[in-house]
Amino acid sequence: MVTGPPLLTAETLARIEAVSPYFAVASGPRPDATAYRPLADLHQVPEVLDAYVDEVGQRLGTGQRRVAASTLHLGVAARLWSVALGVLAFTGRVPDLAPERLHWRRVESGPLPPWLPAPTAVPGPPGEDPAATLAATVLRSALDPLGAAMRTRYGLSAHTVRGNAASALVGAVRMLRTRAADAPYPTLPAATALLTAGPLATAGEFTPDPITYRRRNCCLYYRVPGAGMCGDCVLIQV
Repeated sequence: MVTGPPLLTAETLARIEAVSPYFAVASGPRPDATAYRPLADLHQVPEVLDAYVDEVGQRLGTGQRRVAASTLHLGVAARLWSVALGVLAFTGRVPDLAPERLHWRRVESGPLPPWLPAPTAVPGPPGEDPAATLAATVLRSALDPLGAAMRTRYGLSAHTVRGNAASALVGAVRMLRTRAADAPYPTLPAATALLTAGPLATAGEFTPDPITYRRRNCCLYYRVPGAGMCGDCVLIQV
């Protein structure tokens, strides 16, 4: 990986957002900064997490908190992996997504919008393994604490939250391969390492070429009224 400021220029942000709105991340000062709060609040402040889970449940039309919590967790995971891999693909560096640094605000629909007031790369020597860095800043720093809170409060299993993280990672890298094949820094090798030999290896079966994935667990979305099954669901008969 390369080092040196700036991490996110206006041009880089535009290229990342062009992949998909899901990859967009705000950066720098904002006039509406007071509407945002640290991502850490989701796992550190029970009232905040409960309110957001209930809101997601209302949108989905389900009163099952466990289903809403899993859907929220999957959405947060997708956002974090998209931002992390998008920045990696266009800068060669992994952004620091520590939940105290990354901010979010509630919206009436869609995934939470992320904001990095002062974006920096994860510290590390040049050439450091991006898979290990991604695991540190996305999984251990952000998703693991959120998953632990959801297991405690709503009874989600460790298998479900780990499967959500893996499924979201596959979706992000697949989108980059489809929409940003010309990005200067590849992300598939790091994703492959995470999904086959790293902390997500037990969550499902992954092949890199062509990209396929099948979970060993279920995100519970099929329990939403009128919903079907996800394409990588373990419940699909093959």
